[in-house]
Amino acid sequence: MMKALITGASGGIGRDMALILSRMGYDLILVSRDAGKMEQAKKHLKTDVQIISADLSVERECYELYEAVKEQDIYILVNNAGYGAFGRFWEIPLEQELNMLDLNVRAVHILTKLFLSDFRKKDKGYILNVSSSAGFLPGPLMATYYATKNYVLRLTEAIYEELRKDGSHVHICALCPGPVNTGFNDRAGVRFALKGMRSFDVAKYAIDGMFAKKVVMIPGVAMKIAHVGEKFMGEKALLKVAYFFQQKKEG
Repeated sequence: MMKALITGASGGIGRDMALILSRMGYDLILVSRDAGKMEQAKKHLKTDVQIISADLSVERECYELYEAVKEQDIYILVNNAGYGAFGRFWEIPLEQELNMLDLNVRAVHILTKLFLSDFRKKDKGYILNVSSSAGFLPGPLMATYYATKNYVLRLTEAIYEELRKDGSHVHICALCPGPVNTGFNDRAGVRFALKGMRSFDVAKYAIDGMFAKKVVMIPGVAMKIAHVGEKFMGEKALLKVAYFFQQKKEG
């Protein structure tokens, strides 16, 4: 039985992706810092589930995760772990931002690189990197978080094109949701300026889009319209609009 590995699997989109993939018959490797929450999630899963507790903001633990599972027949990698922080750039503690960069960027980069190498040798497999609608924009008041999601999105798109030109059967894609009702807000210390989507709906949309070989997936009509509208704005106007909506998130 082929397997899916999901990071950030203790709640929200990651947990719901696990539920969907389990219903489709995939065995699972769930990864996050919170083993207790993953054990709770496991109770609702029908297939074989392996739980690995790891802090992927620590580079060594990214490599240890790979070494622990590389001999298994992993067919899907979901890089979902990540978090945000709200505030003016000069107000957010540097250590917090560096930790965010380690998790949102370095962990995604390391795991994508390592698993992609194996997938290419087998000429099969899927990598789903969870970016954000933030990946299309500058993000005043969440500057570092938005920058990390820009990185994930553009890296994923570039790798997709390299694989396509190489004639590879490996597929990589990026999920770019807007507001989703998960634990993200509590950790970031914000509230949504817009109504959030159901986590399960976003997870289902992402899995369906991945198997349909989409490159960038933007769930929800409102976010799709917003993304089109962004293309017609000048940079300064875009920054003003971004700041306006970000300011509304202040908890």
